[in-house]
Amino acid sequence: MARYVTTVPSSKTPEEAFAYMSDVRNFTQWDRGIKKIDQVVGDGAGVGSVYNITVKGLGGKDSVFRYVTLECDAPTNFLVKGKNVIFTSVDRITVTPTATGCNVTYDAVLTANLIVWPMNIWLGRIFDKVGAVATRGLTKVLA
Repeated sequence: MARYVTTVPSSKTPEEAFAYMSDVRNFTQWDRGIKKIDQVVGDGAGVGSVYNITVKGLGGKDSVFRYVTLECDAPTNFLVKGKNVIFTSVDRITVTPTATGCNVTYDAVLTANLIVWPMNIWLGRIFDKVGAVATRGLTKVLA
């Protein structure tokens, strides 16, 4: 299991930041590891929305995660869970107001599924690098 947590300050209102972050289709704008997002259930954010997210996989081979929105409590809490044959990712976004806008916290837990569970040993190091790139992208879009 690997976990990456980052908090990014934003000049946006909590409502603006939440609306942006809870629409999973926006993830390609700040996460360079995502190649494509297709919403297959729903239209925009909301509990029950489902997305196929194509990411750059190990060894350069693309991998598709099926993400489902489990919680969507505007303007503070958003939770999605993605899964493919190899990994499961649980991603929570929390928005808290500040005097100058808000803070957006992205908390992601990535677990190698049963078939490749030994990968959990080194997964943290890779996930930290991927998370650092995503944090830079978030910092730009939430400024």
